[in-house]
Amino acid sequence: MSDYDMGDAGHDVDYGHYEAGEQHDGLDQLHQAHGSEADAQSQFGVYENDHHAQESTDFSQGHHVEYDQPAAVHYESDDYTNYSHDASVDDHVFAAEGSESSHQAEFSELDALQQRFDGAFASGTQFHSGSGEGQFSVAGN
Repeated sequence: MSDYDMGDAGHDVDYGHYEAGEQHDGLDQLHQAHGSEADAQSQFGVYENDHHAQESTDFSQGHHVEYDQPAAVHYESDDYTNYSHDASVDDHVFAAEGSESSHQAEFSELDALQQRFDGAFASGTQFHSGSGEGQFSVAGN
């Protein structure tokens, strides 16, 4: 900024001031974020049941009568019972349930902001003469 004044050198003329300049501003901003997560879940159930039964039964009954006489008489009687029983039972139950899940997520974030602010300014000059006839002003921006 400068001021210039001619003063009074016998002329009734004065000058104003002239000012010019530039302004530069900037903004830089950087934001970065990164993250991840992982989840896992497992659930399982097993049920098993075994049953086995076996039976075996044997039964025998006998009766025998034999009779002999010297006069050549012969008598014989037989009664016999035989019983056999075999049994087998098998039961088997199997049940299964299962569940499994997995989750994985990752993220990355980057924000960048860059802004430049440029400005220029100028103000003008004013000229005044004493007679009031020659006046002008110049202004710029």
